[in-house]
Amino acid sequence: MSDEAVKQETQAKEAPKADSRPPRGGGRPPQQGNRPHGGSGGNRPQRMGDHSPDIDLEKLIGDPLYLDNQAHAVVSRLRDMDSGTRSQLRRFYSAVRRACRTAEGDRQHEFVMLRARLAYTIARHGLRSLDTLERLLLQVTRKNDQRGYERFRDLFEAIVAYNE
Repeated sequence: MSDEAVKQETQAKEAPKADSRPPRGGGRPPQQGNRPHGGSGGNRPQRMGDHSPDIDLEKLIGDPLYLDNQAHAVVSRLRDMDSGTRSQLRRFYSAVRRACRTAEGDRQHEFVMLRARLAYTIARHGLRSLDTLERLLLQVTRKNDQRGYERFRDLFEAIVAYNE
């Protein structure tokens, strides 16, 4: 073996091996600005992989066919749910119905809490397809209008019915 070949082989053995583990120092690597910024009034940026369009609250209130189409669209993204997740949806729908029946002064608070509960359900069961409902629930809560609450309930009722 030539001196050059021995030298290269020695250097290759002494070189540090590539490590697939994250660097020490704890935590996550620094963000490189790959998150969307901007938006108005604290709207949450869409999550990676979430390509579902937002539901227009005004159209939902005014157009029953739009409500039906949106329910079908959500259900088509939910096709691979197990029975436990269906139970979660039915329980959440029952909570929406109860919130609609609460006194007008407490209704907004109930829907704020429903949004937190929905966010938990989405995260716990990996139901990214329900992100549109979470965003719609935020719109409904901000508007604080009886018709908006009722249409949200109707939409959820249709989703549960079409999902059976």
